[in-house]
Amino acid sequence: MLLSTTETIANRSITECLGIARGSTVRARNIGRDIFAGLKNIVGGEIEEYTKLQAQSREQAMQRMILDAERLGADAVVNVRLTTSVVMQGASEMLAYGTAVKLS
Repeated sequence: MLLSTTETIANRSITECLGIARGSTVRARNIGRDIFAGLKNIVGGEIEEYTKLQAQSREQAMQRMILDAERLGADAVVNVRLTTSVVMQGASEMLAYGTAVKLS
């Protein structure tokens, strides 16, 4: 599956737009990570526990978007975007979306 943050795929023509492909995941923090993050917040620097959680969320949302695009019969997803939102205190959604297309 080809993915692009632009409207096109280099050297390929889009023959059909199949609709929006999307994938999301909702992740909650846990007490262990919160304790380490709180300590890191005091001394400063990257909060690696949350960086890893965000990376895992991003990858899972992207994989789910790809599965949705495959279900639509797509060859590629263009205009890929990622966004987050707070669902409740301590839990966030990561959403990946784009336009599923057929290529020549």
